[in-house]
Amino acid sequence: GWPYKPKIPGAELAITSNEVFDLPEFPQRVAVYGGGYIALEFAGIFNGLGADTTLVYRRGEVLRGFDHDIRTLMREELGHKGVKRRLETEITALEKTAGGIRVSYNNGESEEVDQVLFATGRVPNVEGLGLESVGVETREGAVVVDEYSQTSVENIYAVGDVTDRMALTPVALMEGEAFARTVFGEEATPVDHAWVPSAVFSNPPIGTVGLTEEEARSQFGELDIYRSVFRPMKHTLSGREEKSMMKLVVDRKSQRVVGVHLVGLDAPEMLQGFGVAVKMGATKAQFDQTIGIHPTSAEELVTMRNPIDA
Repeated sequence: GWPYKPKIPGAELAITSNEVFDLPEFPQRVAVYGGGYIALEFAGIFNGLGADTTLVYRRGEVLRGFDHDIRTLMREELGHKGVKRRLETEITALEKTAGGIRVSYNNGESEEVDQVLFATGRVPNVEGLGLESVGVETREGAVVVDEYSQTSVENIYAVGDVTDRMALTPVALMEGEAFARTVFGEEATPVDHAWVPSAVFSNPPIGTVGLTEEEARSQFGELDIYRSVFRPMKHTLSGREEKSMMKLVVDRKSQRVVGVHLVGLDAPEMLQGFGVAVKMGATKAQFDQTIGIHPTSAEELVTMRNPIDA
């Protein structure tokens, strides 16, 4: 993949995640443009290191595609951490000034910053490969493949972020292993993209696996939703107001847990193990039968007894 830059006047003045670790000096004022993984992670990094940080996003909630409770809580937590939020806002131009970079917005406002980071998505890095000359089919710039990672040309395969699948490093590794087994191991191995856990290393971090509440309602209809929002004991003792959230999405008919969504300290670490449970088809009763480890945040996932959306 390769970072995408919107085609606006002065776009060359902005950096992307490619250049962010090679800055000659630390910027004291930063505008981060975007609302996905990379935008939230770097907004948290710059803010945590003391920069005056503004997050600019064209939608009303960050993290499009995530469960709505995660999106709402993260918007609130960004504010609590001191990140300024310009939501439903677009950058229309960048201009070099004597003191930095002037950022203009579509609402007529502007501000001056030291650095602008475009975190506006990534696109498959296939330019110049000559795919069209050999007949490899693409869709919106991504290489189209089947369940065995084979392209429209029989002897050409593609895995990872150049394809139109999940742009996650562990997924690319899994796709590469499946390809090797299929082509070199004579063991036809289709790629399995079901129930893939993922994390956002924002502040606070996020862990998620399975379906969002919205997706599950569309697929199953009636659900049981279990949710707990609380201040972890560690933050209670320190006086910090940071919140954690644990949410289970359960298919009411089968009682299978079809979504686990976490926000808070160590959420990605917790989620890895629960990802195994969801992949195996664990039910809410099996969660309930598992003894919690006290005092941990993770115990909330096995002690929530009453659905909030009966």
